[in-house]
Amino acid sequence: MELKDYIRNIPDYPKKGILFRDITTLLQNKDVFKFAIDKMSEQVSNEKIDFIVGAESRGFLIGAALAYKMNCGFIPVRKKGKLPYKTISEEYALEYGTDTLFMHEDAIKKGERVLIVDDLIATGGTALAMIKMVEKLGGIVVGSSFLIELKELDGRKEISKYPVNVLIQY
Repeated sequence: MELKDYIRNIPDYPKKGILFRDITTLLQNKDVFKFAIDKMSEQVSNEKIDFIVGAESRGFLIGAALAYKMNCGFIPVRKKGKLPYKTISEEYALEYGTDTLFMHEDAIKKGERVLIVDDLIATGGTALAMIKMVEKLGGIVVGSSFLIELKELDGRKEISKYPVNVLIQY
């Protein structure tokens, strides 16, 4: 199955010069979505994983489905003001600006094994911010998993000390 056939390209979104890779078309097709989650699960099936950490909002969609498939917990990483309990935070760079992510301060205990998951890796800033928060809390990052990689932005270099798994490369 060619997963790229199920990704919609939207030029100049969210700003001029950005080609947005829209996964909603993949998510709408139950067979393709299941195939993608199954393949992502296979890529990390030899790892013991306690939690998947996924960033708001598309990382929730991929991460929660993958956590269900792998029978582990899911930890949401959100933007400011969205989590109801005490948080830790990490600022990160995007391909078109900066932002800050937040995680509950009690989400991970020392030694728990974590897989970082998002829909896409571009510059690697979001993934690196999640990794830093997991490690602040004493978690062990066993790797990362992404539906899409934008190779020209070389985000892998930001998280090169961890295994990186992807299904689709542009």
